[in-house]
This record gives sequence, structure tokens and C-alpha cells, in this order.
Amino acid sequence: MTGPRGPVAGQNTGSRGAVRADRYGDSDMPILGYQQLQQIGVAILRATGTPQHDAELVAEELAEANLCGHDSHGIIRLKQYVDYIEEGVIRPGTEVEVEKDFPAVALINGGGNFGQVVARKALKLAMERARQSAGFSVFCRDSNHVGRLGSYARRAALEGFVAVTAVNGPGVGGGVVPWGAIERRMGTNPISIGAPWKEDALVLDMTTSATAEGKVRVALQRGGEVPEGWIIDGEGNPSTNPADLYGDPDAGVPRGGILPLGGPMGFKGYGLGVMVDVLCGILSGAGLVREDLPPGTNGIWMYLLDTSQLQQQDYYANILEKYVTWIKGARRGPQVDEILMPGEIEQQRYAQRQRDGVDVPDGTWQQTSELAERLGVQSEACFSAP
Repeated sequence: MTGPRGPVAGQNTGSRGAVRADRYGDSDMPILGYQQLQQIGVAILRATGTPQHDAELVAEELAEANLCGHDSHGIIRLKQYVDYIEEGVIRPGTEVEVEKDFPAVALINGGGNFGQVVARKALKLAMERARQSAGFSVFCRDSNHVGRLGSYARRAALEGFVAVTAVNGPGVGGGVVPWGAIERRMGTNPISIGAPWKEDALVLDMTTSATAEGKVRVALQRGGEVPEGWIIDGEGNPSTNPADLYGDPDAGVPRGGILPLGGPMGFKGYGLGVMVDVLCGILSGAGLVREDLPPGTNGIWMYLLDTSQLQQQDYYANILEKYVTWIKGARRGPQVDEILMPGEIEQQRYAQRQRDGVDVPDGTWQQTSELAERLGVQSEACFSAP
């Protein structure tokens, strides 16, 4: 599948390879295509002993994140995942089990496997059961980092479902400060909602914090700054230096924190984050404020509704299109070319990056290349020099 819908499970869309140096201009950043990004992910994950199917699934999610413009959840995560595997935090190949199964709700134990593997199984189960009963919820615990949450909401929407999904961090290592605090206590606790729309989907994909931690990491690796209002330093001062989020414990510099979503109205993002903790932490059994959990652990909630059983499809499509036309037809502000619906920016970035490739930050490229060398991954197709 090509075009704005993007690649779906098990399908590649072209290969650009490492682009020749004259494409870089003033930057040394390599420009990679979807297939090459996926090949890099598979090669590195297979070198850790990850089963082929799981390596392909995780690499596909990372490559799609890059293609959609969410570099914070793309191949930048490979080093983190490999570190977790080597530390025993991620347990590749572990069976993902349905522990409890009720008519409207199921509870899944991810066994410490990749979050992408756990989330895909949860999504598959939710779609199967929602087809039977119009709606179904799945909760997951013992899952590692799920990656780009909007991917699962969109996949459900492409199959005709409205999907509400959320993720929390049940451990004590979250990077977000509560409203009014300067000390970390919460995860970024993202929420994503997807709904069918013509040939693609409306997809809201947002953290309840001012930003995802990975976006700060991308800025650090690019050598840039972050916008005002994203983070504070370890003393509680506003900062645009991404390094302030991580501090320097060896030098006695405390870690900073990510602010709740909303700026001066940040109590709203904070409140949303608290409720995501309740849903994804307590009801899933993942827990909250746990000191015994490995880093990266997520609690997951997915709720799917089958639109075809609730409304006639023509009615749904016609009403939604009338609504979209009404929204987009509003008088625009200065220098605004188009009013975008949720998920459209990702569709546009996908089309652009499918055509032009993905600019990989120097830090990410160096980190990934060094990781591949350490693991003995030898593949000119994946790691040709920029």
C-alpha cells in the first residue's frame, strides 16, 4: 500500500538507500528510505537474538515513525532497545498471554516482550472481539516501550474502528513533573484516538506532557534547542537546552523535567496524565509508583468500537465529510495556508519523506552505526557510508 495511507504490516514501500553526498548540502546527515530504515532495524535486532517475526514487526514500527515525522520513536530507539535486551529488561520471544478474558474486556500479560509486539497482539484481539460485540477493551501489563501510540489507533481506524488508546509508565522513573512541582513523578502518558476518514484516518496522537522525551533526545542529537515551555532544569528554571533534561549526575547536576501539557493551563495536561495513570496503571495491573519495574515498562489500554455496527457506513462517511469541510472552510489566520485535521500533518510528512527520504541526525546515525559494529552487523546495504 502506498500514498498517504503509508505502509501497513508486512509491506515495504521502495528503497532509496544512503543518498549520495551532494544531497546533503550543508549537512552531513544521511538521508535514508523506508526500506533501508527497516532493514537496519531488523539486522540489529536479529543480532541480539530477537526472533525474525518480532524483529520485522518492531523495525516496521520504528521505520514508519520516522516516515511520519515522529523521529523520537524511530530508529533512535534501537540503542535503547538493545541496551534493554542486554540488561534483561526486554525479553524477545517471550509469549504474550491473555490472562483474563471477559465478554467485553481482556487482560494481557506481555511477559516483558517488546511493547510493539504486545500492542499488536492486543490490537488484533480487540479488533476480532469488537467485530463480534461492537466494542471491546484490552488492558496490557508487563509490556516494554510501545513506540508511536498513534500507529495502533490508525491501524484500527483503517479497519473501520474508532479506537481510543493510552499508555502510562508505572515505574518511578518518569520524566514529567506534576503541575506546580519541579521534581519528576509521572510519565508522558500519551493518548491517541483514531477514526476512519475516507481512504485514511483521523488520528489524534498526543502526550499529556508538553512533549515526548524522545523529541528532546532528537534535539540533543541534532545539537539544537527545544521550544520554550517544554522543559525545566534541575533547579526548576525554564530551559531550552535539551541537555538540562538529563543533567549530569556524575558532576552533581540534577536532572530536569518535562512540563505538563498546556503552558499556563498545564493543570489540564497534568489532570489528563493522572487519569491515564489510573486507567493504564491500576486497571491493567501494571501498577503505579513501582520501584521493582525495569525502565521502559508501559501499561496499555485500548478500546475499540466497530463503526459499521453502530451506524450505516454511508451515514458515517457523509456526516464526517460534511464536518471536515465545515472545519476546513473556516476563515484562516495570517500566513495559514490550510487548516489541518488530526493526523493530516503525518500524512503529508509521510508523502514527503517517502519521496525525499528521512534525514537522520548525525548523533543518531553515529550511535546506530557504532551499535551495528559492536553487534557484528555487516551490511553495506544498510550501513553504506554517507
